[in-house]
Amino acid sequence: MTHLPALVTLLTVLLLFGTMFVVGKMRGRHGIKAPATSGHPAFDRAYRVQMNTLEGTVMFLPVLWLAAEYGFSGWAGIAGLVWLLGRVWYAWSYLKDPASREKGFAVAMLAWLAVLVMAAIGVCRALMLG
Repeated sequence: MTHLPALVTLLTVLLLFGTMFVVGKMRGRHGIKAPATSGHPAFDRAYRVQMNTLEGTVMFLPVLWLAAEYGFSGWAGIAGLVWLLGRVWYAWSYLKDPASREKGFAVAMLAWLAVLVMAAIGVCRALMLG
């Protein structure tokens, strides 16, 4: 379980690559030339999924590793897997119908909050003991 955060990190990088790939595919399919970031609804959805996933990852990875480093490696890894599942659900739903993205977003957000709490507890505990 101590290596689970590392696996989650690798899977997160693959998720980011996947969103990048879909944006590139939609860009080509719909003739959206760089540097344009809009132009066809399917491309616009793919681009928003990519940007939202990137934004979420920037908040997720630091707290994942703080929680892992400060005593919650296994639990942080499990919550990280839930975060990933939520983000994949979110992305899949958003690409099909943006109105259906809320459940995946909620799962990912709850998992992120769990990891944030673990990180905060771990860091505060280390500060008080250290």
